[in-house]
Amino acid sequence: MEWFVLVNPNAGKRKGEKDWHEIAAQLATAGIKYKYVFTEHRGHAVLLTREYIENGYRNIIVVGGDGTLNEVVNGIFMQDKIATNEITLAMIPVGTGNDWCRMFHIPGDYKQAIGLINKHKIFVQDTGAIKYISKEGSEKTRYFINMAGMGFDALVAKKTNKQKELGKSNPLSYVVNIFSSLFSYTYTRVTILLDKEKITSDIFSMSVGICQYNGGGMKQAPGALPDDGLFDLTIIKPIGKFKIIRNIIKLFDGSFTQMPEVSTYRSTKIIIHSEPKMYMEADGESLGHTPFVFNILTQSLNIVSGL
Repeated sequence: MEWFVLVNPNAGKRKGEKDWHEIAAQLATAGIKYKYVFTEHRGHAVLLTREYIENGYRNIIVVGGDGTLNEVVNGIFMQDKIATNEITLAMIPVGTGNDWCRMFHIPGDYKQAIGLINKHKIFVQDTGAIKYISKEGSEKTRYFINMAGMGFDALVAKKTNKQKELGKSNPLSYVVNIFSSLFSYTYTRVTILLDKEKITSDIFSMSVGICQYNGGGMKQAPGALPDDGLFDLTIIKPIGKFKIIRNIIKLFDGSFTQMPEVSTYRSTKIIIHSEPKMYMEADGESLGHTPFVFNILTQSLNIVSGL
């Protein structure tokens, strides 16, 4: 069994590049056979994943962060040569957030992460498909395996992503950008259609979770189960700015969901319209705007898990 190893050299402030020799040595010591390729630009991982699947590879290791992982997932789901559940995906995290890895107890220690790959404990998780409107005005589809955020969450993610591109981000960037964005953001009127109900409300922020964490360890979907065939929707309605600041710590243990301004729901499909436009990020990647249509692809991807 040979693995295709996709390395993002820019991940984690170029840790992907700096630590690759160490990771390669650990892979060799573990007896893992592989072929590796470095990504060269944004979106390259999508193209490489499709190419290597078409060339016969069925086992993929991502050396990067949540963004690289998301690109690989999109490469898997955009190809039609084989079923997605015939592909196994593993992760050696070198990013700054690594929120998906938190869910599956994949350690940042390279030797331990590679040890999990050798154990080959497989978890079959759900995947989300989102239809949205791109900045060019066309409808597009993006796949995700962790969490999508809208409204204020998308604004914070956009700022954080710009800092990553400039090499100025760190594990606390997301939290810092929450504070810096708080007083400039306004609410958005949304209509949300779920399996069994319709919600119309002013919204501060929303997240749709398959897994539980985003923003570098914030537990924004504390009840999410990655194989239950359901999205976990968390809605934060209008809330005082200073109340957010006082309760920011509650984002890290999920207890913020007990606040009166917060509501949670579960659904297999979610449709969102807004006035004005509301923007979105998925697995940390900034995308387009409303309307959004979320569909769950139940137990559609094999991943190597530490659970």
